[in-house]
Amino acid sequence: MNRLSSFQRLALWTTATTYFLILVGGLVRASGAGLGCPDWPRCFGGWVPPMSAAELPPQFDPSQFNQTLMWTEYLNRLLGVTVGFLILATAISAWRHHRRDPRILWTTIGALLLTGFQGWLGGRVVAHELAAWIVTVHMIVALVIVQMLLYVTVRAFPPSHPSTSAPQHLSTLTSALIAITLIQVGLGTQVRGGIDAALDGGVARDAALATVGSIDVLHRDAAFVTLVAAILLVFWVVAKGADALLIRWSWAVLGLAATQVAVGVVLAYVSLLPAAQVVHLTLASLLLGAETVLLLVSWRGSV
Repeated sequence: MNRLSSFQRLALWTTATTYFLILVGGLVRASGAGLGCPDWPRCFGGWVPPMSAAELPPQFDPSQFNQTLMWTEYLNRLLGVTVGFLILATAISAWRHHRRDPRILWTTIGALLLTGFQGWLGGRVVAHELAAWIVTVHMIVALVIVQMLLYVTVRAFPPSHPSTSAPQHLSTLTSALIAITLIQVGLGTQVRGGIDAALDGGVARDAALATVGSIDVLHRDAAFVTLVAAILLVFWVVAKGADALLIRWSWAVLGLAATQVAVGVVLAYVSLLPAAQVVHLTLASLLLGAETVLLLVSWRGSV
């Protein structure tokens, strides 16, 4: 195996760290730490959080101070800044090593610009006190960024053999599956916003999901459609005699989709366990990633 280039290593680290940030973001949401720092970009008026409620500036209510939630949100922000610098470094490296490949260069620059927009959105999320619609936008933008990074990473690796046998229309079907999954994620974020509103209103945790209504039904229907589509995709790819790499990634998509549904069932029937919430969100991002890699492999051959 050839030694990885500096750009390939950086692209891999950036993509992996961005996925980790999505996982940490799910932990922040599940733990209720989204407003652990009630202002943005500072935290209780300072670039370094206060050590106790006694150190709060006068404009902040001491009842807002929760050290655990504050540090959870603050570390999430620090990780976000780290990811931003990694994406900046990846863009600089793309300019140095891949300026003749506009797909790598401009996709990386696009991810960098979108990261800046994502940072601004993070401030709006705090300003709107975690309103469901803007949390949904924030999540979708994060997933788009990681898909762009996946594209750059896959393209930076040359094919291991000349071509991959991709059945006709596979890219179209995979693109449709990605769109359905994005819709499902958006609906899931809306469901989570409805649950949070119910909990804030004093509804018991085991009864909160029942208050969400039709959005939860749509979310479940989208999950079922995603799972069925993933099953059909595997059978279709195998029946068409596709390359082994495409078959493996199709199975990965199906495995993640099935696990995602199973965790969703746990969430629905075991009182919305916070740990299951984090796993559910992480699986959604990984499912989109597997679908994206499948699409990219069908486009350009084996990686």
